Amino acid sequence: MPALGVTIFDRCDDENVFASWSDEVRSAAQSMTGFVGFAASSGGETLDRAIAVTFDGENALHAWLDTARWKELARRGAERGVLRVTSDLVIVDGAVLPGGVGVVSSRVAPGKEAEFLAAHTALTDAASGFSGYEGTAVFPPGASGEWRSLIRFRTESQLSAWLLSPQRAAVLPPVRSSLVQDFSVFAQTTPWGTTVRRVNGETAMTPGWKTAMLLLMVLYPMVMLQTRFVAPVIGGLGADPWLAVWIGQVLSVMVMQWWVMPTVSSWCRRWLDPVDGAGWRVSLRGAAIAVTVYLISWTVFATVDWLQYWD
Repeated sequence: MPALGVTIFDRCDDENVFASWSDEVRSAAQSMTGFVGFAASSGGETLDRAIAVTFDGENALHAWLDTARWKELARRGAERGVLRVTSDLVIVDGAVLPGGVGVVSSRVAPGKEAEFLAAHTALTDAASGFSGYEGTAVFPPGASGEWRSLIRFRTESQLSAWLLSPQRAAVLPPVRSSLVQDFSVFAQTTPWGTTVRRVNGETAMTPGWKTAMLLLMVLYPMVMLQTRFVAPVIGGLGADPWLAVWIGQVLSVMVMQWWVMPTVSSWCRRWLDPVDGAGWRVSLRGAAIAVTVYLISWTVFATVDWLQYWD
C-alpha cells in the first residue's frame, strides 16, 4: 500500500529558502527505489509549511527516512532556518493514523483552487479555537490529481471533538462546493465495507445495518450473474453440483473482496464513515439510494429474460 511521509516545519523568514531546500529533498527522494511523488505546502499566513513524500510501500518510505542523505538535508535545512516542529509522520493507506492526525483527500474542480484554499483558511480559523489544535497543511495534487489536507491535534479525543463539532460542519459547505466529488477521509476500511475510525480515543465502526445493506446491494446481483453465467460453464466442465457451487462461491468471493466491494465502498465512503456519515440525513439518503439499487436489480432480473437462470 502507498505510504506517505509528512514533515511539518516552522515558518522561516525567506520563502525562497524553503522552496530551494524542498527542491533538494525532492531530487534526493526521486533517486530512491519506490518513489511515487513529492508535494510541498508553502504555508502562508495560517497553513503549515510542510513536505510530503510518497513511496509505494511503508518499507520503501522508511528506507528513505533512514538514509544519511535525508538526515543531512534536515540538518542543512535547520542551518538555513528550515526547522522541524514534528517528527516524521508516517501515513499508510488503510492503516491506523498517528494519534491526533486527520488526513483528507479532495479532487478540486478546475479553476476553483483559490476557492478551495480560501475555504481551508476558514476551516483553520475555526479549528484554531479548539483545545489542542496544532496546525493544518494542504498539499497540491500529484499524479493522483488529489489535494491532501492534514490536520493535527494534540490528542485523538481533541481531534474527534473538532471532527464532530457544529463549527466544522458550518464551514464545510464552501469546501464541498469547490470539489468535483465529496472529499474522502483516510480511515481503515475492511474488504467488506466497514470503515474503522478512532473517536474520543475509542474505536468507531460503520453501523452493522449499513454494512448489511451494502453487502446485499452487491451480493444479490453477484449471485444472480454467477448462477446464470458461471455455474453452467463449471458444470459443463464435468464438475459435480456440490463442487460447482463451491468453485462458483470462491470466484464470487474473490471478485467481491478485491474488486467489487472496494469500488462500491469508495462510492459510499461518506455514508459508511462512522463520523461523517453519522448524521440522520446522510444515513437516510444513503439507505434510500441502497433501496433504489435493490428495486433496479429486482426489475432487471425480473424482466430481462437472458439474465434469468431458470429459463
